[in-house]
Amino acid sequence: MSARTYVPPPSILALLALLALGWGVNWPIMKVVMTEMAPLHFRVLCLAAGAAGLFAIARANRLPIRVPSGTWPRLIAITLFNVAAWNVLAVYGVTFMESGRAAILAYTFPVWGVLLGVWVLREPVTGSRLTGVVLGVLGMLVLLGDEIHAVGRSPTGALLLIASAISWAVSTAIMKRWPVDLPTTSFTGWQMLLALVPILFGAMLFEEGSFSPLTLSTWPFWGLVYNALVSSIFCNWAWIKIATHAPISVSSLSTLVIPIVGVFSGMLLLGEHPQWSDLAALVLVVAALAVVLRPQRGAAQPATFSPRRLP
Repeated sequence: MSARTYVPPPSILALLALLALGWGVNWPIMKVVMTEMAPLHFRVLCLAAGAAGLFAIARANRLPIRVPSGTWPRLIAITLFNVAAWNVLAVYGVTFMESGRAAILAYTFPVWGVLLGVWVLREPVTGSRLTGVVLGVLGMLVLLGDEIHAVGRSPTGALLLIASAISWAVSTAIMKRWPVDLPTTSFTGWQMLLALVPILFGAMLFEEGSFSPLTLSTWPFWGLVYNALVSSIFCNWAWIKIATHAPISVSSLSTLVIPIVGVFSGMLLLGEHPQWSDLAALVLVVAALAVVLRPQRGAAQPATFSPRRLP
């Protein structure tokens, strides 16, 4: 069946909800950690913990870890866009502005995802998908609201975050166009391990500071633990699972809820105050998700790449 009649199964919907919560809350948490740790040092520790944890899970479940012959080039390409570029661009971009607004710019990813889905994967352009994109973009613009001028005063941060969104969209298209036949856990672990190398060199060459989490005070320390366990291991695994089991335009638009969580968690954790634009954006984004994910009669499962299932 075509991608336009795709109805996400309950397992994918559950992962989407947990992913939105896990990554949304992480935006203000990242800012807390980086008050005491350099950005690339921070990402090195998260990637190292993530790779170790994912490979341990794969080994415990007796999942294949060896990369299939002939797929190293595509694995490296996916890693560069999905993990290396995203981690560097986003982690520096968020230092230039409030965490919620930074998340909005980073998650312009759905717009690029739909365009790449049409261009690279030949996914159909439907009225509901276009409506969802329009509603989602309107939600993001409303949420920016009076922050538009702030973005104008921080062109470097804005450009870094938009570039991170494009990078993420490119990696998702590559994953679906040229899949790597590995279980989701091993696939994600390899990406984090490979991305660790250039980011470690960057941290050593361009930043000062310690890699030791023991130098951090209480909240930055627990923020680092959250990033290592929840954001780096679970959320990255969940995203790869979603991206390889659903059409790119559906998985892309579904992530529109993450910046909404980021904005409201920033209010809770960093003391920001809700505005009418926050609530208006939330309504628009929920409407976008409802349009894209609503079941359609006569729907059938699309023929999408499916790596080996987890037990």
